[in-house]
Amino acid sequence: MSNHDDVAHSLEQLLESLIKMVGRANQNNNDLQKKIIQMNQNMDSLQKRISQLEWIMKGQLMEKERSPIRNYPTHHHPHITSEVHDHISVHF
Repeated sequence: MSNHDDVAHSLEQLLESLIKMVGRANQNNNDLQKKIIQMNQNMDSLQKRISQLEWIMKGQLMEKERSPIRNYPTHHHPHITSEVHDHISVHF
């Protein structure tokens, strides 16, 4: 009977080990599901921000096309004769 007891004990340990493994796998699955949900929420938020930026950019482009006024950068104009000569390039 000792042999049967050893086999029964080994099977019991194996069953306990398998139950623990399944429990850990389920916990890992739950953790992964939570991470996936969080990532999907982050993606939705980013997509919303991108849509808002696109909308703003389109509005600015439309406004730019409608506006006849163009702003050009102003440059510093030298007032001293030597400064004027410094900015003139001579090519031979």
